[in-house]
Amino acid sequence: MPEGDTVWLASRRMHDALAGRVLTRVDLRVPRHATADLAGRMVTGVVARGKHMLTRLDGGITLHTHFRMDGTWHLVRPGARWRGGPAHQVRAVLENADWQAVGYRLHDVVLVPTAEEDRLVGHLGPDVLGPDWDPAEAVRRLSAQPDREIGTALLDQRNLAGIGNLYKAETLFLAGVHPYARVADVPDLATVVATAARLLRANRDHPEQSTTGSTRRGETHWVFERPRRPCRRCGTPVAVADQGDPPYQRVAYWCPACQPERIVERS
Repeated sequence: MPEGDTVWLASRRMHDALAGRVLTRVDLRVPRHATADLAGRMVTGVVARGKHMLTRLDGGITLHTHFRMDGTWHLVRPGARWRGGPAHQVRAVLENADWQAVGYRLHDVVLVPTAEEDRLVGHLGPDVLGPDWDPAEAVRRLSAQPDREIGTALLDQRNLAGIGNLYKAETLFLAGVHPYARVADVPDLATVVATAARLLRANRDHPEQSTTGSTRRGETHWVFERPRRPCRRCGTPVAVADQGDPPYQRVAYWCPACQPERIVERS
């Protein structure tokens, strides 16, 4: 699933191509909005909210889309060949005089009044890359479920919006926290939250996602997608296991030496 920085960058590029321009064609290839007539409206802005994209049109209408695991928007010039996949995977087309925005495999394609966007994104926690970012509130929400595993708690968009499996794994490695540790047993939740925010903000302006400082192939991550390979810090083989309940389980990666599992005794 795309991380929050990927959606943020896609939204910025969409905003640059569409905002302030009148749509000459709108084709929403989902049953509930297949007959929607939005041509002639101006795009007033495109913004990310966690992993959601909100394309706002004049007249108080918002097109909401979600990438989930495989969705993507491609920008091409009118008349150019579409290259994001077969045509039957296209879910939305937004066109103006200069650009075509072609949405492939998009999910949750919904038109709502702009004033009612909270119906779709109001459940989200503070957005790591948004103007509403509030680290103290993110810590408060995480702390509200002290017995939850920190790895699954970080992925819960109701706690803080934007973190995916990549930044979960890399954040916990840099913080020295085992992904299966209880939230209550994490020594410094504020540092975990701050680390996640730092990593996403460092990567939001470009498609490459490096948490190590290197952009060389194979050197961009500490533990993510490096199962059984030597830890970059200590050489211990990186551990891997599923975490979470179906259908929301994700693969956890961690270094057993750098992120030891601590047994905390309680009275």
